[in-house]
Amino acid sequence: MTDERTTNPNKTVITVVGAPTAKKVDAREACLVVIYGEDLGRRIPLGSEPVVIGRSSRCEVQLDQESVSRNHCRIDRGPTGFAVRDLGSTNGTYVNDELVDQMDLRDGDQLKVGRTILKFIVGGNIEGQYHEEIYRLMTMDGLTQVHNKRYFDEMLEREVSRARRYDRAFSLILFDIDHFKKINDTYGHLAGDAVLRQLGNVVRKSVRRDDVVARTGGEEFGILTPEIGLTGALDLAHKLNRLVDDTAFEFEGTRIEVTVSCGVATWAPPFESGTAIVQAADEALYEAKRTGRNRVCHHEPA
Repeated sequence: MTDERTTNPNKTVITVVGAPTAKKVDAREACLVVIYGEDLGRRIPLGSEPVVIGRSSRCEVQLDQESVSRNHCRIDRGPTGFAVRDLGSTNGTYVNDELVDQMDLRDGDQLKVGRTILKFIVGGNIEGQYHEEIYRLMTMDGLTQVHNKRYFDEMLEREVSRARRYDRAFSLILFDIDHFKKINDTYGHLAGDAVLRQLGNVVRKSVRRDDVVARTGGEEFGILTPEIGLTGALDLAHKLNRLVDDTAFEFEGTRIEVTVSCGVATWAPPFESGTAIVQAADEALYEAKRTGRNRVCHHEPA
């Protein structure tokens, strides 16, 4: 088993790699957890026998997707742990967004097969780690690694309550990818997923610790900015708009032009609910789309 991570030099993607570990691993103490795709939360135990992932019904893990080869990749146990090997798949096997032929797996690695993402978990308390991951899946979007709509809605109601009780300001930024359907139609859904994942990474690095970033729909995102008024929210929206425009989004060596449109609203009378401020930000987003895209519009306070 090699310690080198082999990649195709022509394929550039954003990669997050964990720290290596050299300790020996008991095969009974490892599993894969589906964190994005069908069967979300499914646990796949890993033992001494190889586990083949693919579209074929004969695979130990069947993923019935066109983007998955019949026998896509295999997980093997070695003397010091587990490794994944691509089996000549059409669309490739990725670990932490890195295209690989063979790679040793480390705790927390994310394995992407077709449009499904599986997280590798290993350690002395697999049961506890698994339940922690399931709890995380209740609040996080597995593809983009930002919060999901359920968590976003809960945090929005929290901010509304604080605004009413303490007369605190907060703002909402809604944005989505311009012409995202065209990206999917031109480059395929795997490329669309890659764009969404890279966008999530860009946005996470652009906000404050107290801000809440969430994927609220297919290509739609929201940012809650506690105690930030309209001016600050507009500054953030314009920064995000420019940053996305300047970022090199790529999939399998192909540059994909990506822009976003943003709608901004700030909590103020006559808003009385979270629904009201969402509607105001959504109307501003629609105005940004209607007037040319790749721009920022805002709701004018009454």
